[in-house]
Amino acid sequence: MYKILIVEDDSTITAVLKRTLEKWGYEAETISDFGRVGEEFIRCSPDLVLLDISLPFFDGYYWCQEFRKTSQVPIIFISSASDDMNLVMAVNMGADDFLSKPFKLEVVLAKIQALLRRTYTFGTRRDVLRAGDVILSLNDAVLSYHDCRLELTKNEFRILSILMEKRGTVVSRDEMIRNLWENESFIDDNTLTVNMTRLRKKLEEIGLKDFIETKKGLGYLLSDKPE
Repeated sequence: MYKILIVEDDSTITAVLKRTLEKWGYEAETISDFGRVGEEFIRCSPDLVLLDISLPFFDGYYWCQEFRKTSQVPIIFISSASDDMNLVMAVNMGADDFLSKPFKLEVVLAKIQALLRRTYTFGTRRDVLRAGDVILSLNDAVLSYHDCRLELTKNEFRILSILMEKRGTVVSRDEMIRNLWENESFIDDNTLTVNMTRLRKKLEEIGLKDFIETKKGLGYLLSDKPE
């Protein structure tokens, strides 16, 4: 499920967009505090942003530049000012597309679907993995959960990557070892246990107790409902 962040200060437009996106199977998040848009963007880690130009505190151009400092997430600008200068400004600031108010919802959906398809379908690896509120950055091996950030070692990162990629499936110990170490014949089975124990302890410290479940005789499974 793709996550879309709506950065729009008109509550009516926001509500309509959110309701429509959720109806079409997207996860939609909105901004309530426009003084903390940057923080909300990092927390949300969206797959696409709908960004209004006219906003309280800082305009959409400013936030687009801020987003582009750390992310190449697709951005669609929304504005009632549809003149050529705004369109040029939007593109120059790093936007991928532009919507003029008033807009038809079918046009919004078509643009979102096309942009998501271009960005993520053709072999482009997404830069995060998600499991509920748990977000794993594939760029810097950092796990985020609510307001907590956890820097991971290489093996910890690989363990979580495998489990999050195969969420809902039990991953056997043998498969885990093969993914972590190319030649498992030189690896003691206890090595995986030590790495797993260390990772679980770190996860528990940020409130993710029992995030990784052990299925006796089978392997490991990611919890669907982290505490």
